Amino acid sequence: MIPRYPSIAEVTLELKEELTLFFSSLNERLSEFTFANIYLFRDTHNYRVSRLPDGRVLITGCDDGERFFILPAGLVEEALLEELFERFCSMKCVSEGLSEELERLGYRVTEDRDNFDYIFLTERLATLSGRKLHRKKNLYNRFVSTFNATLKPLDERNIADVLCVLEQWRREREDEGDYRATKEAVELFSELGLEGSICYIDHTPKAFIMGEPHPCGDTFLVHFRKSVRGYPGIAEFVLKSFAEGIMDRFTYINMEQDLGKEGLRQAKLGFRPEGFVKKFRAYRR
Repeated sequence: MIPRYPSIAEVTLELKEELTLFFSSLNERLSEFTFANIYLFRDTHNYRVSRLPDGRVLITGCDDGERFFILPAGLVEEALLEELFERFCSMKCVSEGLSEELERLGYRVTEDRDNFDYIFLTERLATLSGRKLHRKKNLYNRFVSTFNATLKPLDERNIADVLCVLEQWRREREDEGDYRATKEAVELFSELGLEGSICYIDHTPKAFIMGEPHPCGDTFLVHFRKSVRGYPGIAEFVLKSFAEGIMDRFTYINMEQDLGKEGLRQAKLGFRPEGFVKKFRAYRR
């Protein structure tokens, strides 16, 4: 269903099976390389897809008026690569390995720090153990001693409660943030193969976490975490409790990027990441 390059197509639900199979064949751990991610943020980044002559998938898009392309399965033959760099402003989501290859070929490569994925050990988040997480553990302890909170698996029975949390989260903000993508993810929860949990305080929904297993197998990819204001420690409670529930299936949790937003960066750094999935951007020679 994906057209042959240079034709491109919009990302639709009909492409789920085809793109999921493609992403499952990759070795890269970048958070962008799942169907749900590409689909839910198709409007944010103007994603389009095309099938290259060798059968691999090309992803194109546009950020702030600058067109880019992504090669999830690695570099193509040099003439086609040159053509892509002529047609687009840059190559996005370049892995560390590909960045070295591109530099050897003479392309200009820069570190894309705002799009680094934050990687956490599931076990550390499940226990909040260690000196560096002492403050987070204290917030968690204070929360559970103050509030009557429970965490339940997200399923079709509590989708309406998740939407209630999302709507209140939106009302408490000055900007929309990723509201539209989150709402669509909730509405297509089962169809996109997502998993998550919802937090209730005194039987009233107050927070949720939602994502999916990454095709690499040992990592859970967190797409969305939302909570309402007024409950200090709720983020620690949700993340710790959720990590406890998936610890036997996943070694790592990928909490995606901070997009260069200082508040988001400090919040993610506060949980002491184990490392990053580094990403780069490449430009024509």
